[in-house]
Amino acid sequence: MTTAGRNGKKAFAFRLDLGSGVPVYRQIIDQVTGGMASGTLQPGDQLPTVRQAAVDLAINPNTVVRAYRELEIRGVLETEQGTGTFISQQKVKGTEVERQRRLNQLVSEFVARAGAGGFTVRDVLEQLQDLQVDQEKKGR
Repeated sequence: MTTAGRNGKKAFAFRLDLGSGVPVYRQIIDQVTGGMASGTLQPGDQLPTVRQAAVDLAINPNTVVRAYRELEIRGVLETEQGTGTFISQQKVKGTEVERQRRLNQLVSEFVARAGAGGFTVRDVLEQLQDLQVDQEKKGR
């Protein structure tokens, strides 16, 4: 499933891993926030409608509603009635303590998931370093 970006760039695609043990709504949230962090999703990019996402992913629409609603509460998404759901133009703000707490939680969850997949922390670090080099080459 892909976004319909306003700027004509390559569309964002959701992917579900039903064997990961991570709830589907959480995977959607993680992919949107991860897409924003990587620059794949930009402010103003449109996400699929709840109905379209549910059909494309073969999941209950309430699951998509739950993910989108949580992202709206965080200020990550904005829904415009009759127009669609978009990545918010505003930067998500938080105290430095809250940001650090969220980062610690994300890293812990990621390392646990990687470990369950048979990867070491060193494997993860090497992959992150490769990603950083790729981002620097792209001028980010």
